[in-house]
Amino acid sequence: MMKQGRSKLTIRFTPFTTYQRFDNETDQLFLHDSEEKEISTTETTTGGLTALEAAWNVTNAIQGMFLVSLPYSVYHGGYWSLLAMVGVAWICTYTGQILVSCLYESSPSTGVLTKVRYSYVDIAEYVWGKRYGGRILFVAQNIELLMTCILYLVLCGELLAGSFPQFHIPVRYWICVSCLFTLPYSFIRSLRLVSRFSAGNAVVHLIINMIIIIYCLSKASIWDWSKIQLRINIASFPTSLGIIVFSYTSQIFLPTLENNMRHPSQFNAMLVLSHVIAAVFKTGFALIGFLTWQEQTSEVITNNLPTQQLRIIINLTLAIKALLSYPLPFFAACELILPKLSLTNDITTWKTILARILIIISTLLMALCIPHFAQLMGFIGSITGVFLSLVWPCYFYLYLKNYSLSWSTVFGNLAIILFGFMCTISGIIDSSRELAKKFRE
Repeated sequence: MMKQGRSKLTIRFTPFTTYQRFDNETDQLFLHDSEEKEISTTETTTGGLTALEAAWNVTNAIQGMFLVSLPYSVYHGGYWSLLAMVGVAWICTYTGQILVSCLYESSPSTGVLTKVRYSYVDIAEYVWGKRYGGRILFVAQNIELLMTCILYLVLCGELLAGSFPQFHIPVRYWICVSCLFTLPYSFIRSLRLVSRFSAGNAVVHLIINMIIIIYCLSKASIWDWSKIQLRINIASFPTSLGIIVFSYTSQIFLPTLENNMRHPSQFNAMLVLSHVIAAVFKTGFALIGFLTWQEQTSEVITNNLPTQQLRIIINLTLAIKALLSYPLPFFAACELILPKLSLTNDITTWKTILARILIIISTLLMALCIPHFAQLMGFIGSITGVFLSLVWPCYFYLYLKNYSLSWSTVFGNLAIILFGFMCTISGIIDSSRELAKKFRE
């Protein structure tokens, strides 16, 4: 006899699926769907990622280069931006957990959840059908990946322009110079060589962040807390919110990450740990960065550093890191696009090289059209960031698990979906207005 009413969903992980260990985030990013299914029956659980290693991957993804723009979001959003950094971290933790739960279905005979799907695309294809689900995710993933490449170029341009203001060279020219260093990626067959810099990049970025934090703390005597807005500025807050949402976007690879953990039952705790650390660090960094420079806070906080020598050292280091980070989303986009052209990343032919060069040039052209880092980041976050991180995980969860959810959980997910649509609409309007203002200046 069936039970009446709704009961809360309980997830139990079993050793139904086995896992593969990642040497770095590149292996994680380029795991194919078909390979995932093959791995599930051939590998052993002993080779998977530990919870701490998985947390390191997630932390790298949601801290990253774009941390330098968070003080600028406080300049526009005040205390509401700081609150949003905590709130969005909590929401993204939840949506990451429910997205992974959509990979599992309850066994009719035992009631134990077993893995039947292996990726974000698998979930979308099941919900929307193979014809539309794969296409929608294909477009969203490509926008997210290519826009990340564009942001790296824009960031490099602003860092170099801030390092050498005496030359009066426009940001667009620095973007072109930066793009020249990405062209060699067209000739690389594998990311193995480039990916070895990943761990070093993360350490270098952490050191640079610590230098900025120490400098800001040394200026604590000039901090003016009254400069932080208490009232919400509807005209500028949506851009800040888009920046914050984009900085937490990691759902695109979470199913693959969970699929390769040594103990998948630790996934939820791992996700909580990584997002708590990120929320504390981002909130603290954004707060002291804004308090140090207040109304002079730049879109890229390193451009506010006082001495030319220190600014050049840090900006050039970050620019190099951005250029070494570029190939990760670039090759991931190639993995999606090249098969549509009957090409593959595994074999480097002149057609493959030409296609890669054209993809790089397309990111350059977009970066030249919108050479404003914070506004572009907010615009992207308001669209693909919101849908990939907030709207779609909740929608898929309601569609797949509706029979077992409590009414409070249903209303909570609907509230997140509504919040996501509000972020998208207001973010597009505000970011577009801010971009138009930048172009008029």
